[in-house]
Amino acid sequence: MSKYYLAVDIGASSGRHILAHLEDGKMQLEEIHRFPNGMVRRQGHLAWDLIQLFEEIKRGMIKCKEMGKIPESVGIDSWGVDYALIDREGRRLGEAYGYRDQRTDGADELVYKKISEDQLYARTGIQKQIFNTIYQLAADQTMRPQILEQADAMLMIPDYFHFLLSGVKAQEYTNATTGQLVDPKNRNWDWDLIDRLGYPRRIFQPVTKPGTCIGELLPELQEEIGFNCKIVLPASHDTASAVMAVPSQDGNLLYISSGTWSLMGTELEEANCSPESRAANFTNEGGYNDRFRYLKNIMGLWMIQSVRKEIAPDMSFAEICRLAEKEKIKSLVDANDPRFLAPASMAREVQTACEEKGQEVPQGIGQLASVIYNSLAVCYGRTIQELEAVNGVSYERIHVVGGGANADYLNQLTARATGREVLAGPTEATAIGNILAQMIAAGQVEDLQAGRKLIRDSFEIRSYQP
Repeated sequence: MSKYYLAVDIGASSGRHILAHLEDGKMQLEEIHRFPNGMVRRQGHLAWDLIQLFEEIKRGMIKCKEMGKIPESVGIDSWGVDYALIDREGRRLGEAYGYRDQRTDGADELVYKKISEDQLYARTGIQKQIFNTIYQLAADQTMRPQILEQADAMLMIPDYFHFLLSGVKAQEYTNATTGQLVDPKNRNWDWDLIDRLGYPRRIFQPVTKPGTCIGELLPELQEEIGFNCKIVLPASHDTASAVMAVPSQDGNLLYISSGTWSLMGTELEEANCSPESRAANFTNEGGYNDRFRYLKNIMGLWMIQSVRKEIAPDMSFAEICRLAEKEKIKSLVDANDPRFLAPASMAREVQTACEEKGQEVPQGIGQLASVIYNSLAVCYGRTIQELEAVNGVSYERIHVVGGGANADYLNQLTARATGREVLAGPTEATAIGNILAQMIAAGQVEDLQAGRKLIRDSFEIRSYQP
């Protein structure tokens, strides 16, 4: 009888339940449930609807029961940096704000009054993003100090859902590192930094490594859902799970986890917190097996998603790719410009950026997509050069995993812009990495290396030549 494992992968725009088992030496996936997600505006701020998301988590698990496929364990992954504050009774306090909310504007200056930006990078190795947890907590100190005072625990989004399932408070390592408050040397909270910033120590829960079983479903949930299972922490930052699923045995691994964001980088045994690394704006996020995901956040397919939503909501991404491929427009924008983080209109913002540079202004979905895709490919090429310069190594090929692996046009542009072979797939990398951590924890897969070989043997990988 097959042993099933359930990954709940919650992205910024949608979530999915993926059930997996091993069959004839291959990993088999089955999508059980899919549901929408997105930030909601409440009292002038962008927040996550955690109540609705948890209902969807339970709904997907109930579907497993209805199908007669009971998972051995379940693990949840999502984006990084955002969190919920809870009191001693486990009740959530206030909203769980989203990273695109503007409440952190100016919060970096509050932090830099207590520690300089260069010292902060030397201590944490984390790329500055104005929405990092460190700045969100600084905003909380100013905007809602009473809630921070009442809080007994801060839990990252997946940690909060694991808590609702099990009753256990634990902060999974890979997601904790995204907040810019973890010491990369001892892989634990930087308590001196936390004290210096005036954040209450009590809210920071024990840092727990991926693959840890933290408990089982609460009795009331067993009754509601119809079964019991283990709660196993995956690499709960979605990028960390996606990187686990890169089907490579190369020592010098180069990947793009391509989705709403493009996370481009490699794996390191030790963090690179050098001034050169900071100048190039690379980050050292925690990974599975105590490795570091040394990468750069690039704006990614968020730009395409936004333009599609604005002007071509009925058109598939495949159709948009085909239209873009036919265009001859040569205009480019800086895909990493903060102006594209949360503009009122992405289409208008791309047009304005082209106009400011005296370039042809794109019109219509085809031209806009062409500009965005070409700009992303150029950005990838520049990032590889920076990676090679900072790390002193060369990379022969690029692994593209995640939803962006389906973007044939972008993959081809990337191969041309970088002069390297692009290997695309698997597309459900995050869910696969989540499941892999559970399978290793259960002893069904020996280790990460064996897991990556399993993934290479189980899923289609497409090659694009320069």
